[in-house]
Amino acid sequence: MTRTVVPRPHATGTPGYSVTMPRTPESVGEARDLVRTALAAWGLDSLVDDAALLMSELLTNAVLHARGKSVRVTVNRPTDDSVLLSVVDRAPGQVPYPRTASPEAIGGRGLLLVDLAAHHWGYHFLGSGRAPWGKRVWALLCAEKPR
Repeated sequence: MTRTVVPRPHATGTPGYSVTMPRTPESVGEARDLVRTALAAWGLDSLVDDAALLMSELLTNAVLHARGKSVRVTVNRPTDDSVLLSVVDRAPGQVPYPRTASPEAIGGRGLLLVDLAAHHWGYHFLGSGRAPWGKRVWALLCAEKPR
């Protein structure tokens, strides 16, 4: 008789969804869908619109400014009433910062929107030493943003 041992599931940290996507404009809509799916599963309907906007802006920046063929998109739930959105890209030399766009400019306001909508946002480099291979840009969205 052969016995199959199946390991029991165990907690791996905060609930989350993570997908590697092509670094293309079409992935932005797919990432918004991922955000909507995750927040619906967690019952965080009040955060859906802001979270979808934040993910759109973070991923659009990676599509426009990063290198490589793919990006990693993650939606985590660090607490019952917050969502942590992140995009990993291969552009460690492209440091994200809010820019001042001219009134006529079509783009250039994405990180200003992130700064307004997110509770906190930032980035960190990935890899070791003096030559990181990429960066993670993230935004934390809470059910009640402090004023």
